[in-house]
Amino acid sequence: MAEVEDTLKRIEAREDVVGIIIVNLDGVYLRSTLDDALTAQYTKHLDRLTVMARSVVRNIDPEDDLTSLRLRIEKNDKHEIMRTTIW
Repeated sequence: MAEVEDTLKRIEAREDVVGIIIVNLDGVYLRSTLDDALTAQYTKHLDRLTVMARSVVRNIDPEDDLTSLRLRIEKNDKHEIMRTTIW
């Protein structure tokens, strides 16, 4: 568990990281560095996006599953959201 904590601290210490949200497989957030309202907003939208992306992957190959999702938005400010599943 200390290794996970060290990794999270290293990621969070980067200047370009705004926040970290840890969610379980049901989409319930377990830990966040953001305020509750923003965490709930991101979690809700990412859960919907993940369901849609997983559906696309399974339509292509029913034996496959979504393991990670990377969303990069480069409008005015650069934003990048990464979601991964750790089994």
